[in-house]
Amino acid sequence: MSADTTSATRLSVFPLPGALLFPGLHLPLHIFEPRYRAMVSDALARDRRIAMIQPRGDAGDTLFDMGCVGRIAEVEALDDGRYNIILEGVSLFRVLRELEVTTPFRQVEATLLPVAADETLALGARASLEMESRRFAEAQGYAVDWDAVGRLDDTSLVNGIAQIAPFDVAAKQALLEAPDIAARADLIVQLMQFFGRHDGEERVTLQ
Repeated sequence: MSADTTSATRLSVFPLPGALLFPGLHLPLHIFEPRYRAMVSDALARDRRIAMIQPRGDAGDTLFDMGCVGRIAEVEALDDGRYNIILEGVSLFRVLRELEVTTPFRQVEATLLPVAADETLALGARASLEMESRRFAEAQGYAVDWDAVGRLDDTSLVNGIAQIAPFDVAAKQALLEAPDIAARADLIVQLMQFFGRHDGEERVTLQ
């Protein structure tokens, strides 16, 4: 899978704090706000693309510079106008500018970034990531299928953890912008050590 980096493209963006998407991974979303229902309808009528990006700060007026384009792989249209969708990550993108639009949803001009081939971790780095993940999951009370985790390739493991880990917005963005999976895995370990305390949040399942 590759992306055209020679020209800018227009993307409809879904600013959602804490929500990351990586190429090749999936993100389930429940769409209920009217502006984002309109965005999904528009995407389904055109190219099925929605760009996930995190907003900066609580107000959400500005966006981070990097996000990930997703293609609507599955959609369930509910009777009341809401949607349940699953996005499949296509490529990361870098925002060039936000566009002035008449649509209820925001749009940007962006450059799509090339999709890296599957990368591998050094054995020590993989072992360190799995060990720290076990410690973090135990401290947080998370239910994890470690047999399934062990069968994941390095890229899926690292990006999957980055996508679902309950870190703050700034930390999640740093993970998204890491230059390769080795740097991302190292950052995950550091963040797990920093955030690795039980804070009473609801349990999640890593699979």
